[in-house]
Amino acid sequence: MAMDPEEYYAHAIAAADEERRLPLARMTGWDISPFEQDELRVSPLRPPVVPEPPRHGEDPADCRACGNRDEGIWFTEKWRLARISGVGVPLVLMLRPRDHYDLADLPDELAAELGVISTHLVRHLQALPNIGRAHVYRLGDGGAHLHIWFFARPEGQLQLYGSWLVVWDDLLPEYPADLADADAAIVADALVASYGGTRTPA
Repeated sequence: MAMDPEEYYAHAIAAADEERRLPLARMTGWDISPFEQDELRVSPLRPPVVPEPPRHGEDPADCRACGNRDEGIWFTEKWRLARISGVGVPLVLMLRPRDHYDLADLPDELAAELGVISTHLVRHLQALPNIGRAHVYRLGDGGAHLHIWFFARPEGQLQLYGSWLVVWDDLLPEYPADLADADAAIVADALVASYGGTRTPA
C-alpha cells in the first residue's frame, strides 16, 4: 500500500535540508538540462494538502473543454484535435474526447480508439520535415477532461531530447504561428486520410 500523505511528506523531508530543500535532481546534471547546476536550487517542499482542491472541469457544467467541443483542426463524433498556440517547439497538438471523460473512466471502446489515433498522430508528426520525434504526454492534474499532449521535437536539437522537452518549450521563443498552422493542417489532412474524421466538426 502506498504511503499516506503525511508519511510520504516525512519520507521526502528526511532527504531535505533545514529549509526543506531537496538535493538537485539527477536530471539537472544531464547534458539536455536547460539549467546549469551552479546556483540552481530546489524550492522548499510544501506540506501535503488533503483533500486536494478540485481540478478545473470536475463538474462537466463548468468544463471549458466541453464548452469548446466543436473547436479544433480535426474531428470525429467522439474526438477532437486542436493546435496549441504560444509554444516554442514547432508544433503542439492536444487530443480530447468530445464528451466529458477522464482517462480512468474512458470506456474501453474509446480507450482503444485513443491508442490507434495516438499512433497515427505520432506517425504523421514524425513525417513532417525537420521534426526529429513526437513526444506524447498525459498529465491530468490541471483539468478533469482528458487531454493528451503531442509535442513535435525539432530535428537536430539534441538538448531537447526526452523529459526536459516541455521545459525547453516554455523557455524557447514563440514558434511562428503561420508555420505551425501549415504543419497542423498537414497532420490533420493526413489523419483524415489514414484514420477518418473531418477537418470540420462531425
